[in-house]
This record gives sequence, C-alpha cells and structure tokens, in this order.
Amino acid sequence: MYRIMFAVLIVMFVSGCTQETQNKIGRSIQNWTGTNGVLEVYAGDKLVKRFIKIDKLSTALGTTDKVPRPYRFGYGYMDTNFNMLKDAGEKKVYFEFSDYATNYIFFENPGG
Repeated sequence: MYRIMFAVLIVMFVSGCTQETQNKIGRSIQNWTGTNGVLEVYAGDKLVKRFIKIDKLSTALGTTDKVPRPYRFGYGYMDTNFNMLKDAGEKKVYFEFSDYATNYIFFENPGG
C-alpha cells in the first residue's frame, strides 16, 4: 500500500516539473548510477580516437560569467587499439572537444 502511494507521489512530482527539471533529475540519477559511454572522434570517415568507460560529458561553463562554452569535456580511458576494452597500459585521461569543429559520436557501450 505504501509503495503504491509512494510511486503515485513520485509520478505526480515528476509530471509537475518542467522538461529542464526532469532532465536535471535524470542526469543526477545517471551521475549517481554511472554509465558506460564511448566517444569516437572522426577525421572525415576515419576513426582517429576512441575513449571508453565515460561516465558523463559536461559542457564547460565560464569561471566568472557561468556562460556555457562551445566545448565539452569528460574523463575516460583512451582505447588506443580500438578494441572497446580497457587493456593494460590504457590510462584514464581528461579530454575536451569542440562543439563546432569535431566530428564525434557519443554512445553507451552495448557490449560492456
């Protein structure tokens, strides 16, 4: 009985939120639970970099003005041999990429 009432309250709360608030709640849950993202960077049609085991991508904000910057950043393992696995010697790295000039695909790793 209490579970049903709790579930109804959660649904009512979320449905009353704006889309942006719902997105923030979803990102908070995702940040807490984690993801298994992959970022692939292309030069034309050639894959040139791959980062795996990314928990999230963030949009950079200005230090003083808090205005979004035109790049994203994150942390992940550089997959140097493109096998979608974290191998010995592949370290966790910080990366940035431009929203304007970088051809990229970000996706959840379905195999891992």
